[in-house]
Amino acid sequence: MSLDRPEGKGTTVPGSTALSRPGLRGREAELQRLRALIEAVREGEGGAIAMLLGEPGIGKTVLLQETVSVARAHGFVVSHGRAEELHELAPLASLASGLLHGDPPLLSSTDFADLAGHHDQRIWLVERLAQLIEERSAGTPVLIAVDDVQWADPLSRFALSVMPARLLSSPVLWLLTGRNDPELYGQGPRTTTLPLRPLSDTALAELARDVLGGDVPTQVAELLDGAGGNPFLAAEMLMGIAASGAGVDEPEPPERLVLGVRDRLADLRPDTLHFLRIGSVLGRAFSLADAAALCGRPASGLSAEVDEAIAAALLHDEGERLLFRHDLLRQAVYADLAPSVRRALHREAASRLVAAGRSSTDAVPHLLKSAEPGDQEAIGLLGTAATDVIAVMPDLAADLAVRALELVPPHASMVFDVGERAIVALTRAGRYTQARDTGDTLLARQPPLDVFARLQSVLGDTLWHLDDIHELTRRSTAALAAVTDPTIRARLTARQALARSRGRDLGAARETGERALAEAERSGDREARVLALWGLGEIALNAGDCAAAAEHHTALSVFDTAFLPEEAVARIHMDDFDTVRRLLRAAGDTPLRPAMLIWAQATLNMGLGRLDDADADLVTAERLEADLHVPGNLVNIRVNRGLLAMLRGDREAAREHLDVVRATVAERPNTGNHATHQYFEAVVADGDGDHATAAELVRSVQRDHPFLRWRLLRPHVVQAVRIALRGGDRNLAEDLAAQAAEHATRNPSVPTAQGTAAHAAGLVNADHGLLERAVRILLTGPRPLPLAAASADLGRALLAAGDAAATPTLTRAHDIYAQAGADAEADRVRADLERATSRTGRRSGGRRPRLGQGWEALTASERKVARLIAAGHTNRSAAEALVVSPHTVNTHLASIFRKLSVRSRVHLARIVLAEGDAGTATGD
Repeated sequence: MSLDRPEGKGTTVPGSTALSRPGLRGREAELQRLRALIEAVREGEGGAIAMLLGEPGIGKTVLLQETVSVARAHGFVVSHGRAEELHELAPLASLASGLLHGDPPLLSSTDFADLAGHHDQRIWLVERLAQLIEERSAGTPVLIAVDDVQWADPLSRFALSVMPARLLSSPVLWLLTGRNDPELYGQGPRTTTLPLRPLSDTALAELARDVLGGDVPTQVAELLDGAGGNPFLAAEMLMGIAASGAGVDEPEPPERLVLGVRDRLADLRPDTLHFLRIGSVLGRAFSLADAAALCGRPASGLSAEVDEAIAAALLHDEGERLLFRHDLLRQAVYADLAPSVRRALHREAASRLVAAGRSSTDAVPHLLKSAEPGDQEAIGLLGTAATDVIAVMPDLAADLAVRALELVPPHASMVFDVGERAIVALTRAGRYTQARDTGDTLLARQPPLDVFARLQSVLGDTLWHLDDIHELTRRSTAALAAVTDPTIRARLTARQALARSRGRDLGAARETGERALAEAERSGDREARVLALWGLGEIALNAGDCAAAAEHHTALSVFDTAFLPEEAVARIHMDDFDTVRRLLRAAGDTPLRPAMLIWAQATLNMGLGRLDDADADLVTAERLEADLHVPGNLVNIRVNRGLLAMLRGDREAAREHLDVVRATVAERPNTGNHATHQYFEAVVADGDGDHATAAELVRSVQRDHPFLRWRLLRPHVVQAVRIALRGGDRNLAEDLAAQAAEHATRNPSVPTAQGTAAHAAGLVNADHGLLERAVRILLTGPRPLPLAAASADLGRALLAAGDAAATPTLTRAHDIYAQAGADAEADRVRADLERATSRTGRRSGGRRPRLGQGWEALTASERKVARLIAAGHTNRSAAEALVVSPHTVNTHLASIFRKLSVRSRVHLARIVLAEGDAGTATGD
């Protein structure tokens, strides 16, 4: 009658609720809350998460099983899986254990095979899995239950931390059970956490009546106190009482009634006991073939042992595997082994699994518990496993690689090869300081010169991420003096070029990059070629040579499609928006670097003046980086969101973004981040009227960060000129205008470069003709906001001169700003227009402030998404209809739900119908 026994007939006790499982005694309140969640999800109130937390044996599994039964009875499609302790290296194993084995299964084997083929791209995989579940739940509610989630493999854990929030609008209920460490689980909105407390005396008495029948003698009640309210332990004691054959009216002495696990094991035959101990080493679930191999006997010869273990209520037979009836039983058997025996059995298990042709993911968990220094096989298997999982579980790969390095004897020659893999894995995991320290420890052993150069080459990536450009330059130069291997030389030269891209002599940097590319082509090394092309692209961007940047990044994108976002951004700088649209459309939902693809989409939307879409893209890119815990672009994202907020006139939002930027720069100092931060501070200070401080901040960007002059101020140079002039710094304004002119000279075919240069010069020199020229040029380009800015300045100049052409010029500026949602700029131009038409005070035709809640609060893009979802589209099909990423649709949908205070697609559809918009799914 223990909690994890198969379902049986419950016993109705006077005054209690009839239960389908005796193990549910004392869990009536929790069960009622779970039933309410099932009903809410079924009735269309959106998705939800329920988490059952508590110690082993407290009743999580039986409550999960009951919830699964109730959900099935309510028409849910159910995925019921379980995580296992020794399966942490098998990507998505914990989720797959349920997704593929339901009746019917939630996912087909074909769908899952497609997912497995891309398991090295975590974001893509999770989004695709979410899409499949969304489609599956379109007509039927879904329950996804995962037991013992504390053992989940890292990829399943990642999916569980991300997917529930993605699917909150779909009828999906997530039910997770685990130990008392909520950091491991998918916390998020609409999460119900149910901590399972020890059972009350009343519940224990009811459990005893269920097992023994009749009233519970005082001695039995006193005995149950020793269970500490743990229902599994209480049930084990009660089973002992029942098994003893003693009548409850004349109970046996307590010491004879308590049949603990050790006592039960003592009654088993030695061969059965040995078999169970072997099984406990293999995990809670294990195959008979594996156990037989470790026992040194054929599987057919273990039938008596299996039968006895099942009869003793210690094991279940699941057909493909044997399963300890409860993890507490497995732990009790395992704990009864001496530590040295456990270690030896784990090591033998690893060897047997490898000999049987099993993968490193099966053997390595045992090696982690058993390998000793100098164990060559363990070192090799750990290295192989780290390589196998590095793309999808980089933190785990780093742990494995570091453990392999720890096993290498200090003076063994292989320490440098193993150490190099550890540096690479640690860098991929974002553990840069540990990677550098590991490399320095190896270098302190004074390796041969070629090994020294190779280690410095892999440390180059680490130092780049640490933004330690001086050290990267010093080390790559020193290593180049020692290297003889042409491949390593090519990589080091490319690293040197990257470092020099941050310096003042970009001509020398370009020569280094070209030499690196030539060396890479001669050596035929892929990594060196990628590094060289990337370096040349960075150098060209920093030099303001847009055509060269686009050429190098296009070559890089052709060579490695992961760099398609860099090509897109380079072409945006060329005003080649049509090509960028084709690139992003061709990328679709490619699994490669989705956060950077969204960043490129945001950059395009900013160029097109679609501020709401750009902001949604930036929110999405930040979320995708946060999911991976690698917020490398956070400062740039928040600065751009802050600048958009200033255009809209939302100072409060801008300050919130500035706070995030300040905190991030303080935590992770970075040369580029520092410059970007300073410019944003300048814009906010200027908006607050502190023009002198704003000008000084722009001056410091110009002075202290020469490599960023083109990249940072190129799209903002006109705004920077205005700040300089308002701050009374004419020299700075002239310097900025000269910079814009030089940029135009370098990019004669880019309308924005030409028009911006004329605009900046027109402001500095108060030259109407230059402002008119700027407007003419920008009318031929694709960017509306620079055209609006030039038109506004020209209109003001014409207004001051009493020229009637001021009115149409200012009207054009106002309409562009208003269409883009740049409300603050539109208001400023409107004030000028009122002066031009002598209709001061007439503001009724102006914009209405955007509300925070309700249908009117939705942006145009959000309304389009709302209509499509109300018409029955999934996120994926809505994205296809709007030619955007499903990630961005998800961001829009989250904002829609917040603004409309709805929880589900059903509720959203009612609101859309009430607005009379359901028939215009793609219009506004």
